Amino acid sequence: MMELRYNPLTDEWVIVSAATQKRPVQPSKTECPICVGGLELPEGYDLVTFENRYPSLRKDPPPVDWKEKGPFKKEESRGICEVVVYTSDHNTALPGMPLKQIEKLVEMWVDRTRDLSQNDFVKYIFIFENRGKEVGASLPHPHGQIYAFPFLPKRIEVKMDAMRKWYEKNRKCPICEILENEGEERKVYETENFIALVPFYARFPYEVHIYPKRHVSTLPEFSKKEKKEFAEVLKVVTAKYDKLFDQEFPYMMMFFQAPFNDEDVSHFFHFHVEFNPPKRDRDKLKWMASVETGTWTFINPVVPEEAAKQLRETEVEI
Repeated sequence: MMELRYNPLTDEWVIVSAATQKRPVQPSKTECPICVGGLELPEGYDLVTFENRYPSLRKDPPPVDWKEKGPFKKEESRGICEVVVYTSDHNTALPGMPLKQIEKLVEMWVDRTRDLSQNDFVKYIFIFENRGKEVGASLPHPHGQIYAFPFLPKRIEVKMDAMRKWYEKNRKCPICEILENEGEERKVYETENFIALVPFYARFPYEVHIYPKRHVSTLPEFSKKEKKEFAEVLKVVTAKYDKLFDQEFPYMMMFFQAPFNDEDVSHFFHFHVEFNPPKRDRDKLKWMASVETGTWTFINPVVPEEAAKQLRETEVEI
């Protein structure tokens, strides 16, 4: 079964996809489907993207048998799910990849965003990486995913509503105003065109956000210099994570850009990246428990300014 089901209690769509149950989970290197010679990539490659064999959304989804019965509504799961393999090297990750390879990865994300947005049914393009089994990564080989949604996911709607409200009241994009008021105490790393920081409102103990200093709303708006610096900041932040406790640091990395084929919100929506890592100490995890999951109210056990200080003082090589 593969379909979208509407929840009238929260005004959101839920994806039902039995296909995702079939995906391999943490196979050994010899069985890795995205290594050269594996099931998905029999030929040699440098970095590559392809449609997910176990998708949540499909460009040509199966029809649904009905669409509305009383309070129950469902729709076809139209969309696109792609896998992005960062490198053919199974035993590395963003912090260990050469900077040039990450720059090529940024170019691929830009190209895929531009290409997927040409489909008029695509409303939102979400680029993300789950690193580590602690956050549900099914393969250890360095890779991420892209979901091209046919609707605006609920948290994107919430972000848009909040940014719009701020802009209408203050006539400024909220992230631009945050950048004007941030000092050194929450900064983790900075380049000429980007800043990585632990936000004042961090939900996770070592949460880091990356903000471009120039107001841009989507990846394809990045200049050549900004794309190179963006690669550098991604490498530094993930390297600091690994160095912090001298272990592979699990995280959810998520890119937030303005919607496509929808209302123009570019004047108030500022592109940004969120890293949501589950670690709260070397051997302790921060779980998404009842309060966080049920109410979206997070309890952060690490003071953001202290987390920023630890990460800022963790030295790494580029």
